[in-house]
Amino acid sequence: MSELVVRRLLIDLGAPVAKHWNGGDAFRSAFFNALSMSFPVGEQYFMDSVRNGLKFLPETERGRFKAEVAGFVGQEATHRRIHALFNNHLAQQGLRNTIERRALKRIAANAHRDVRMHVAATAATEHFTAIFADWLLRHPEALAGAEPRLQTMWQWHSAEESEHRSTAFDLYQAISAHHVWRLRVFRYVTVVFLADVLRQTLSNLWQDGSFWRWSTWRSGAKLLLARDGVIRANVGLWRDYLARDFHPRQHDASLSQQWLKDNAAQFSVVGAAS
Repeated sequence: MSELVVRRLLIDLGAPVAKHWNGGDAFRSAFFNALSMSFPVGEQYFMDSVRNGLKFLPETERGRFKAEVAGFVGQEATHRRIHALFNNHLAQQGLRNTIERRALKRIAANAHRDVRMHVAATAATEHFTAIFADWLLRHPEALAGAEPRLQTMWQWHSAEESEHRSTAFDLYQAISAHHVWRLRVFRYVTVVFLADVLRQTLSNLWQDGSFWRWSTWRSGAKLLLARDGVIRANVGLWRDYLARDFHPRQHDASLSQQWLKDNAAQFSVVGAAS
């Protein structure tokens, strides 16, 4: 099992955020905003899922997961709080958070399902966040021109997502290990996650008046579809999840470890799983 440190990020999110905070780039700002808008509800769902998954285990098995789940919950709770602060600035700019509303409806509609399905959905989504996190740490230019506090926010979040990439997956394997259902849930999450983020990104661009600008779509094509862009560069890592013997730790997490080591002054440690 992994030791997960809970950290308090030492940045000030009280000051307003520019409309195109990501280097003046409309698409990059809208895309990252869409991700952030999904996080508070999503992080709460992940926390609830792993807590319930832990309870599902026989009492004799809970001990080996208890500390890591506590660390996972602590990290996700911190992410939820930070992105809620950031999202408040977006709301003040007039951006409507429809991705959150859709997620809440979906969670309510599926609340009756077996706890194993919720843990599987958490593991699947954590795979997405982990591969995006590693991509972002490999491509600091995706945040070029952003304020240092916002660069730090996204890179810290990425480092921790990479760090706890296997918690929900290991928990799912312990309570179910049903490969077919893991893949079914993963494919469902793929469609829903990508559709939701794209829809919110387009909504953000429409609301801020950047939708019809050629520069917006040129930037979007580069960010998502370039050879080393978010989508094309990660297809292979996405596909890895389909293998029966896949484990998240097969993917390199060294950039996360290095960022946390190099940027220790940006946070204080408030707890750890041990």
